[in-house]
Amino acid sequence: MSRYEILNALLHLLVFFLGAGIGSFLNVVIYRLPRGISVNQPRRSFCPTCKNQIPMWLNIPLLSWILLRGKCAKCSSSISPRYLGVEFLTGVLFYAVFWKVGGDWLSLKDWGPQVLCLWIFVSLLVAGTFIDIEHFILPHEITIGGTVVGLISAAAVPALVAEELHLRGFLISLASAALGLGGLWLVVELGKLAFGRKRYAFDKPQSWSVTQPNDEEPPVVTLGDETYGWADIFMRASDRMIINCSDLKVNEQAWQNVTAEVWMEKLKVRTASGELEEFSLENVTRLDGVTSQVVIPREAMGFGDVLFLMMIGSFAGWKAVLFTILVASLLGTVLAGFWKLVGRSEWSAKIPFGPYLAAGALFWIFYGQESLTWYFGLMTRGQM
Repeated sequence: MSRYEILNALLHLLVFFLGAGIGSFLNVVIYRLPRGISVNQPRRSFCPTCKNQIPMWLNIPLLSWILLRGKCAKCSSSISPRYLGVEFLTGVLFYAVFWKVGGDWLSLKDWGPQVLCLWIFVSLLVAGTFIDIEHFILPHEITIGGTVVGLISAAAVPALVAEELHLRGFLISLASAALGLGGLWLVVELGKLAFGRKRYAFDKPQSWSVTQPNDEEPPVVTLGDETYGWADIFMRASDRMIINCSDLKVNEQAWQNVTAEVWMEKLKVRTASGELEEFSLENVTRLDGVTSQVVIPREAMGFGDVLFLMMIGSFAGWKAVLFTILVASLLGTVLAGFWKLVGRSEWSAKIPFGPYLAAGALFWIFYGQESLTWYFGLMTRGQM
């Protein structure tokens, strides 16, 4: 084997393990960012259970989790397989980007800047996906911060948005981010108007309540046998849940045949005669009753998804925005149909829209242009 072949093989291995190492850092981001913990302090990773800081020799990407069998070396508590999965996935994506865009070590100066920018992009997609799956949020550090990085990247490497001039790269990136923001925001708002409420009418009266198990967690809503997280119902301050109550208890007060309007931070009780009493939810220690009809606000996605698509547009351009929306919608529809087919319709509600957007963006990176060429080729042949 020649020196060139040896160096090239080493480069391929290095790229994968570099990605796995970045994946280890992304695990820190995924755990700490939604919990409001600094990603820099403490500097070393720690066990989620015993909080013991993990020494460097026990924090080797991929190998440590496998050799320790997914357990903490000190307290033996289980460490989620997600840590191994994120490291492996990031390693695979880094290598896939290198394989798609890069070349050999001799031409590093030609492919290096674009690959570096795409590595940052896929890292943001991975972090955003797993945070959204676990917490149903997309932090601004990922979406808005990522958009700023995307604008800088497109200005420095205009090939990211299929341009050659730096200024045009920046302008196309800015316009694409605006398209992602405005386009998906319009979809969200129109969907809210068309499908913004879900009405439940019960044959028999059902008990309901709003409780808060502890001060560190948001309240939960129990309706009959179903339990809903606060964020599942209230996405914005204007959302409200309307409950027709045959009986209602708020703290020490009780009513019959009233309408309760539960908002994100307040409660309104309206009597049949039109009298209205308002409470701050901070001062409500008991809220329960019996109902036969409930109207719950709903929407297909939150504003975090809109900002996520804005970030995708800043890195990949306007075609990627449209392509990502299409692929994400198709994936969501197919998976929802699959879960319904196997009798698990509720599972589709457990996956937010952010991961579908990330999947669409990744598909664009690796197969987007080829897919468009194939599609328009079919269209052209069909018209001949």
